[in-house]
Amino acid sequence: MNIQIVARILVKALMALPAPDFNLCMFLIPEKLQMEEPFLTLITLAHFLETARFRDFWDEAERNRQILEVVPGFEQAIQRFALHVLSLSYQRLPRLVLAEAINMEGLSLDKFLEHQVVNNGWSVEKAPGGGQIIGLPANEHNYPELKKNIADSIPLEHVSKLFPVLT
Repeated sequence: MNIQIVARILVKALMALPAPDFNLCMFLIPEKLQMEEPFLTLITLAHFLETARFRDFWDEAERNRQILEVVPGFEQAIQRFALHVLSLSYQRLPRLVLAEAINMEGLSLDKFLEHQVVNNGWSVEKAPGGGQIIGLPANEHNYPELKKNIADSIPLEHVSKLFPVLT
């Protein structure tokens, strides 16, 4: 087995998150090899992403650039995944949380936000204590609506028959 090629495949699988590609690929690698580098590092990176520990992920990714930069577009794919996770969880979030999740700051973050506001319906507002709050477009996950399912309700006449039994 060529370790470098398998590592590249795993990096590509990480880029496909939230798809289960990485975990499926790991089942094909013997457990003994999974405890060696670079697999151990890739497993750690995958864990950080799956648990939304983006700051830890970017710190570890920086320390292991040599493994990751062999696949073009890695950083952009992970940023897309982070944005996907944030859009599932937040309606509004502090700029700092966004910056940490996508590993961007300063002018590049400003340009990114401008692009998102114009093209994807984001909003940027001033926060009460300073800073900025980023508004994300509503979706079925970050803006749930209470839906009453008629099939799950019990008619009152059925319940009223139980009252004499309960008293």
